This record gives sequence, structure tokens and C-alpha cells, in this order.
Amino acid sequence: MSDLSIQPLAAAYLIYGEEDLLRLEAIDKIREAAREQHYNDREVIVIETGFDWTSLLASVQSVGLFADKKLLEIHIPSGKPSKEGATVLHQLAEQLPESTCLLLVLPKLERQQTQSKWFASWVKVAQVLDAKAVSQTALPQWIKKRLAEQKLAIENDALALFAEKVEGNLLAARQEIDKLALIHPAGHVVTLTEAQAAVANVARFDVFQLSTAWMSGNSMRLLRLLDGLAAEGNEPVLLLWVISEDIRTLLRLLAALKQGKSINELRQSLRLWGDRQTQAPQAARRIGVKRLLSALQTCARIDRQIKGVEDGNAWTEIKHLFLSLAA
Repeated sequence: MSDLSIQPLAAAYLIYGEEDLLRLEAIDKIREAAREQHYNDREVIVIETGFDWTSLLASVQSVGLFADKKLLEIHIPSGKPSKEGATVLHQLAEQLPESTCLLLVLPKLERQQTQSKWFASWVKVAQVLDAKAVSQTALPQWIKKRLAEQKLAIENDALALFAEKVEGNLLAARQEIDKLALIHPAGHVVTLTEAQAAVANVARFDVFQLSTAWMSGNSMRLLRLLDGLAAEGNEPVLLLWVISEDIRTLLRLLAALKQGKSINELRQSLRLWGDRQTQAPQAARRIGVKRLLSALQTCARIDRQIKGVEDGNAWTEIKHLFLSLAA
């Protein structure tokens, strides 16, 4: 939040990006500052498909009827205003209302969106925060800084363990840091043993992280995720669904590329968002049609094992399938 000026509140804020924790923290800071600075009227507008943009203009204009200052939050979960919406957002940026703090909240945006006219107009007049994800290499320093804010230090081995266990989940990391701050006094140095006790069950072994791990060929991370999912008692049927959908996506991708289509054209239909735009084509070309079709046959066999109509250990087969595709 050091990037954003909140004393006094600016006339407009633009917060976007993929890291939920950083977006939430920024919003909370602005709301807190608004309360302290007597913005006694607060309105939250969530914009979804079919939204009546004239109602947003009405909300902006209504502030003149009251004496109180107003915090008006505009949340666009899709990050994609309609053509009419883009015009209204541009108009708001060109004519910021008096006695109102506008807060525009968006998810991670594609390059095309950040180059739009309405976005550029907001960048000119608003305090901007791009809540970028914290990479695995930058995560230890992020954790160390957060601990320092709580007046805690940490041993290097403990820090390495902490970063590995939270698996890039900043929400989980913050919870554990807050917990350590409650347990230990200011000036305490967190040891490896203490870190092991505190973060033993923090790692978010999310099924949907498997796609990123195997497509990028990160076998070590893939193994950690699979072992973590198994230890948590997850059923193999969900993992089978994930890998089957991924394989079908890659097959459709290869077929479309062969027809001369570009990744940009396929992004929406194949849900190639974020890192998948580069990971999926690389994985598809590396594996090839023949191996992908063979992998689908393996999925069918695992499905029969799960249903008990064919002998074999479904967990062992799934693990082998993921690792073979990552290789």
C-alpha cells in the first residue's frame, strides 16, 4: 500500500491485478482512510453482464444532494466493461465528481484492456495499484518484509521452509505471519522448528495448480502437489477430470493452430488466460497429437479403475500419467 496516497484521499483510485490479497488490502486501506476522513456515505456497485450504466451516472450525480462526502466503489469482476461502459468510465475520468472518491476495482487485465482509451484516462487521474502476483523467487523476501512489519525476524532455513509450504498463497502466508506475531514477542527470531510447527498444514494443494505444473514441465512441484492432494484424502476422480480437460484442450489447440488460427483468436474459446497462453502451446507441441491421444486412452482406463470395473491403482496411474506428460 505504500504505492498509494491515502492521506488525504485522492479523487480516484484504480486497483487491478491477479493477486487477491494485495487487492483486498488496498481496498481495506482506502475504506479505512475514507472513514477517518469523514466520507460518511459509501456505495458499492458490482458491474455484471446487462448492467445499466445510467444507474452508475445517477449514483455519481446523487452526491450533490447530500452534505456527506462519498466513497463510490465500482467493481468489474470480468474486467471488461461494455462499449457503453467504456464510454461512461472515460467520461467519469474526464470529469471527476466533487466530494466523491471513486474506487475502480478490476481483476488481472489483458494487454488489450490496459491499452484501451478508458483505462488510459483512469491512469492519468487516479492513484494506480497493479496487484501483481508475487513469484516463487520473490516470495521469501515478501515474507521476510511482512514479518519485519510485525517486528519479527526469521532464520534462513525457516524462511525457505515457509516459502515452500505456502506455495505462493499470500492469503495463507499472511494468516501464518499474523499467527506468529500473536505467539512471539517483538524482536523474536523465528526458528526452523517454530516455522515447521506453524506452517505444517498451510500449503494449498490446489487441484487446479496441477495444470500449470505439468504443462510447464515442473516435475518437482507436480510431485509436491500430487503427494499433498493424496495426503489430504482427495479422490482421484477430480484429478482425472482436470487432466482429461487439459488434454482435450491441447488437442483442440493443435488442430486450430494447424488451421492457421492464432493464440489470440483461441484465447477465449479455449480459456487460455494468463500463463496458459504460453504454457499450453509449448506443452502441446512438446507432447504431440499421438501421445495426447494415448494419454486420453489412459484416462479412460483410470476411469474404469475408479469405477471398479478394471484392476489397478487409480492414484498410481494418475501420478504416472501426470509425470509422463510433464517429462
